[in-house]
Amino acid sequence: MSKIETRLADLGLTLPAATQIPPSVHLPFSLVNVRGPRVMISGHPKSNADGSMGGPFGVLGDDMTTQEGYDASRDIALSVLANVKAEIGDLDRVVGWMRVFGMVNSAPGFKEQHLVINGFSDLILDVFGAEIGKHSRSAIGTHGLPMGFAIEVEAELEISA
Repeated sequence: MSKIETRLADLGLTLPAATQIPPSVHLPFSLVNVRGPRVMISGHPKSNADGSMGGPFGVLGDDMTTQEGYDASRDIALSVLANVKAEIGDLDRVVGWMRVFGMVNSAPGFKEQHLVINGFSDLILDVFGAEIGKHSRSAIGTHGLPMGFAIEVEAELEISA
């Protein structure tokens, strides 16, 4: 078992299956795009254990609380890791998280997008440690996301050969 998978197990975390895009959804891009040592990760919702898209759906500050958003962001991080693993084979190849960009479907006046996306950042730091997991980040509020998602996160990381 890899070092990262051992760390996930130690934290009581399990990766879902890699995301399965429904046949009715046309996505003319890759969820994970590897170019040399760079890995660009398209915006992700969370996945259910079987890899089906699991949302969350709704609006933060209306349908969801900040804590529910934080927890969902942690789940999104696990979905991202599952898709990265499916693409590169071994999460131990990750040598650095470069940036994270979180989008939060927000009710008017909701100002805690940064706290919601902390769920993603905290999980990455918990799993990879401060040296590899350190990243730059933005978190923004939107008035709508594709398919009704409440949260979507994209990222970029670096891998070894």
